[in-house]
Amino acid sequence: MSMAGSIDGEHLTIDDVVAIACQRAPVPAIAPTAIYRMAQSRQVVERAVQEDRPAYGITTGFGRFQDVAIPAESRRELQKNLLRSHAAGVGPLLPAEVVRAMLLLRANALAKGYSGVRAIVVERLLDFLRHDLLPVIPSRGSVGASGDLAPLAHLALALLGEGDVFYRKERLSAREALRQAGLDPLELEAKEGLALINGTQMMTAYGTLLIARARHLADVADMAAALSVDVLRGIPDAFAAEVAAVRPHPGHALVASHLRSALSGSRLTTRPGQIRVQDAYSLRCTPQVHGAARDALYHVAEVVTRELNAATDNPLIFAEQDQVVSAGNFHGEPLALALDYLGIALAEWASISERRLERMVNPALSGLPAFLIEEGGLHSGLMLAQYTAAALVSENKVLAHPASVDSIPTSANQEDHVSMGSVSAEKAWRIQANVEYVLAAELIAGAQAADIVGADKLGAGTARAYRFVRESVSFRDRDRPPGVEIEAVAARLREGDFPRIFADS
Repeated sequence: MSMAGSIDGEHLTIDDVVAIACQRAPVPAIAPTAIYRMAQSRQVVERAVQEDRPAYGITTGFGRFQDVAIPAESRRELQKNLLRSHAAGVGPLLPAEVVRAMLLLRANALAKGYSGVRAIVVERLLDFLRHDLLPVIPSRGSVGASGDLAPLAHLALALLGEGDVFYRKERLSAREALRQAGLDPLELEAKEGLALINGTQMMTAYGTLLIARARHLADVADMAAALSVDVLRGIPDAFAAEVAAVRPHPGHALVASHLRSALSGSRLTTRPGQIRVQDAYSLRCTPQVHGAARDALYHVAEVVTRELNAATDNPLIFAEQDQVVSAGNFHGEPLALALDYLGIALAEWASISERRLERMVNPALSGLPAFLIEEGGLHSGLMLAQYTAAALVSENKVLAHPASVDSIPTSANQEDHVSMGSVSAEKAWRIQANVEYVLAAELIAGAQAADIVGADKLGAGTARAYRFVRESVSFRDRDRPPGVEIEAVAARLREGDFPRIFADS
């Protein structure tokens, strides 16, 4: 793994997170360097407590209560009360893979050594991952500053044996699950409750998993487009390397090369003037649209990669200077903007895909049987597959509205500008699921059209895409429910079960 087999707060990558959160790779140990840094920062916290220095969230209350001094005998209770009061989440639960990613990301952030926690806190987060103890975390309640407070409070309470968890596919009380796993509830010391919940780990978890899935979907989108171009007898001249070279966006050049590769050897594609002089935008402009979405993905991946190894706590502990510094590293704005951007980019893949699907099922545009079915009238073929795609694309238009432009003050106006990055993340997650369905519908229509025009004439790559669809969906010679088939293909896309057609994938 990229982090060299240990958690140190410095070297975590997107691939590492995906491996542990989704593929259940072994959970690494804490690096000795991280243990040392945590011990150094912990000494600063303990000195602040012993000297009774004013230090936010350590010897004082939180938010609007920042100026309320907390007596020494109540400071452990303060940390528990913080978690209990902030566990205010509601609504649908976070997906299991997001919760796993949150546990890993919070452990990595604390291991960086700027939060003043003991190593046992990080170790217990990793224990939860090792035993697959997944806190029950409602998805609604974070405004993205001071980080993802409510979701992380639900996560942290489980470490203490409070709230519920999923363990061995069963929902149990956290205390009972800890007992079955052979773990003791964690006892928090000063600052540790605050350190567990001040951060952007829900946003970052979503962002990390979204990037991994979007990288895969980018190739699926290119291949679905290539299959549509092939069966619609499109003109590949628009994908020439020379065209991309004079407008040098990297995504454009990559997508154009993918289309050229996929269509290589096709006996269906045409030359300008053979059928038409130029294709419609949804075919001809695929490199420009898909490429722009890829470039957006590159940018978001850079932002998320930085955040993976960032200290997002408040206050931050700087051991060398013996300082406790209150600042704003918990603010989710970098992620909020990036995840809004990612949601817009994802939505564009579906938007142009639906237009290609429409061209295939519309006989006035395709020259193919209406809705790709013989005996039209008696049978409706893929008519409603386009309806479904249109509905999902329209939903994405609503979801793609940026959340980051909104802010609503909290904590009696102490926290008077928030990022809404959690909303950006959840919207992008929903958009991506919709994109998977739309691309699945386009691929199914492409395979159906291929059988009509001659699947044996497809290009080298488009033939592989055709075979991928035919593994799940047979030729449609009469009406049957398309929804089940769209679900089946989308599920395979979601699981990454798509041939590696492009050499650079």
